[in-house]
Amino acid sequence: MVRFEVAEKVGPDVHCRCTDPGLLLPRANLTFWRGGHLVREGNSMLPTISSKDWIDIDFGIAQGVDFIAISFVKTADVIKHLKSYIAARSPQRLIGVLAKIESCESLKNLKDIILVSDGAMVARGDLGAQIPLEQVPSVQQEVVQLCRQLNKPVIVASQLLESMIEFPTPTRAEVADVSEMVRQRVDALMLSGESAMGKFPDKALNVLRTVSLRIEEWCREEKLHQHATLQQLATSLTDQISEQICNAGALMANKLEADAIFVFTKGGHMASLLSRNRPDCPIFAFTDSKDVRINLNLRWGLIPFRLDFSEDIELNLRRTFSLLKARGMIKTGDLIIAVSDIAPSNQSNMLQSIQVRKIP
Repeated sequence: MVRFEVAEKVGPDVHCRCTDPGLLLPRANLTFWRGGHLVREGNSMLPTISSKDWIDIDFGIAQGVDFIAISFVKTADVIKHLKSYIAARSPQRLIGVLAKIESCESLKNLKDIILVSDGAMVARGDLGAQIPLEQVPSVQQEVVQLCRQLNKPVIVASQLLESMIEFPTPTRAEVADVSEMVRQRVDALMLSGESAMGKFPDKALNVLRTVSLRIEEWCREEKLHQHATLQQLATSLTDQISEQICNAGALMANKLEADAIFVFTKGGHMASLLSRNRPDCPIFAFTDSKDVRINLNLRWGLIPFRLDFSEDIELNLRRTFSLLKARGMIKTGDLIIAVSDIAPSNQSNMLQSIQVRKIP
């Protein structure tokens, strides 16, 4: 947020003239421009994960965090290395690794990085210092679309409601910005300074929720799901069946105007495929794994529950009907689409199914 013009170089130092004054904090990220073009990244010689970062990662693992986000990811190898390290330190828990897309190096290797990550974050603050400002919106949309195609959750962060750090209401431009992210069908929106050091964190969160709910309602009214085209991801026959069942389930839910989709899944894969389709109704996901339930929270439209599965599929359905009716999430007469990939213990093959049911 501060600009300097280099006047002269004296030995290892540079003498600068401040052209845009402001607060310069220690360890600030620096970018160097010449003639309107980025010369090189100031931190390009530093490791992506510093020695202090490894200490913080160990602390996070010990505290049982669910996700670790890595800044300034340059290559997919950084993500692979960290995931291997986490697996060795925490073999019993599934900790997701998110790649923060905020540098030129990240954009050069974007697809490879996202493929090996458990999700991505468009960190627009630093990204806007690494590339020309006018390119940030198109890069944001590129990352969001690529993540959806590859079935990876995507978060957009930084400066969503920046003015609410100081004021109780946002600018209308900020509301329009949030609305555009919701229209792009991102999985999650993240507040930074607004909740970390802002004067009105609860109001900022309420604005984010209110705007998101209204724009999602508008997307359903305008039938925007009809304009999405998703490439096929699966290669094996079993995975292709899962993908086609989920595509069909989401399409049926929209065509029949279903009130909800139920998915019974052990690993969460079918739940993520349903979320990828962005159907018009909520998706209730049931899994017997605590880690899977936690990770599914990051996915668009998913409301996950942990459930000890029975061998009887019908019993599982009745139990979930009772659970959600008691919570007021569904009611008698609602139409639901039920999808499952649970394999009974006496069968070696996975039982994948889709049903249309009315809540008794």
